[in-house]
Amino acid sequence: MDAVLGVFAFVGHAIEAVLVYVESHHWIFGFLAGGYIFYLHDRGLHARFDALDKRVDEIRKRLAIEY
Repeated sequence: MDAVLGVFAFVGHAIEAVLVYVESHHWIFGFLAGGYIFYLHDRGLHARFDALDKRVDEIRKRLAIEY
């Protein structure tokens, strides 16, 4: 029984250590989250420009065929 309680105590201390670290270094995780949001926004923006380029290319091809 002492071994089981020891495991629970170890897990509890590990969780507490992680939470204390996150609490004292929260700005690191803020930078990571902000960077990830910027990355997602940048990917979406580039996807829109790629779609626009494809449309322009298709319109140019159609105009070239007509003339």
